[in-house]
Amino acid sequence: MRHIEAIAIGLAVLLGSPAAHAQDAVAGKTVFQSQCAICHSPVAGKNGVGPSLFGIVGRTAGQVPNFHYSAANKASAEVWSADVLDKYLLAPRDVVPGTIMTYAGLKDAGKRADLIAYLGSLH
Repeated sequence: MRHIEAIAIGLAVLLGSPAAHAQDAVAGKTVFQSQCAICHSPVAGKNGVGPSLFGIVGRTAGQVPNFHYSAANKASAEVWSADVLDKYLLAPRDVVPGTIMTYAGLKDAGKRADLIAYLGSLH
C-alpha cells in the first residue's frame, strides 16, 4: 500500500496539482486577506465587489444569492472543486473567458494550495 501512496504523491508533484503542496488553511487565511479580501468576504451572505466566498468549495459558479454575476460566470456551470479553483486562481480568464473578475492570478502554487485549504474551511 505504501508503494501505491508513494506513486500517487509522486504523480501529484509532477503534475503540480493542489494536492502536491502542503495545504495550510492558516497560511491560506493570510493569502486571502492580502489577495482576496478587498473584493470578497468569507462571511455567508456578505457580498462585496465580488460574491461571498463562504462555502465556495463544491458550489456551482454563479450561485450566490443577491450577487450580480457576469453572463460568462453564470453560464460556465463550473463546480468549484480544489482542482478548478487552482486553475481559476492561476488564470481566471482562462477558466471563465468573459469573467468580469479583474484579478490577474496567483502564480505561487503553494499559496494557491493554502488559499484553497482556507476556502475549504469556510462552511
